[in-house]
Amino acid sequence: MHQPKAYSSFVRSSAILCNVSFFRKLEKIPKSIMELFSFVDDIKRMDKRQAIYQILNFGMIISTALMIWKGLMVVTSSESPIVVVLSGSMEPAFYRGDLLMLTNYREEPIRAGDIVVFRIEGRDIPIVHRVLKVHERDDGYVKFLTKGDNNQVDDRGLYAPGQLWLEKKDVIGRARGFLPYIGMVTIVMNDHPQLKYLVLAVLGFFVLVHREN
Repeated sequence: MHQPKAYSSFVRSSAILCNVSFFRKLEKIPKSIMELFSFVDDIKRMDKRQAIYQILNFGMIISTALMIWKGLMVVTSSESPIVVVLSGSMEPAFYRGDLLMLTNYREEPIRAGDIVVFRIEGRDIPIVHRVLKVHERDDGYVKFLTKGDNNQVDDRGLYAPGQLWLEKKDVIGRARGFLPYIGMVTIVMNDHPQLKYLVLAVLGFFVLVHREN
């Protein structure tokens, strides 16, 4: 069947437009993908000495981070100088995702109103709540009760079975400052463990393929 010239011209124009559109889409391939191919080529071109150097470089970064953390532990006298608020029990003082800076100097007395981070026997995750009541004996022994600002009742329901009070040995630290919502990254990674491993893998990958010019 003979097609009109106008129809044939329209088909050819459509084909040309489709081809142009296709090539324009190709041009929009993210640069990150092209960079990924470049990184893979860099890895292939690495000799043994370069690979060892990059692995040592990555190990140095990890070691530096650990040294900074250990240094903070010494300066603050706390086993966890930085913690993340995981719940809304301390609102409006602190919100979920806030990053707390702690100190735990044993010579400083615990007073009602202090915000402390403590660990309960049998629970892995520390709790950050406010000191509600303090009982101190003449010999210096102190026991105290805590409560979340946003909770209706005290924390005795959270303590270990039969435990009515906390002692100084239960305290990890006292809140000295905070950065709002900075810890949300930690919460997201805890909620999605795969994401944590992915981020670590990507960071390790970038360190390994990076070469000084």
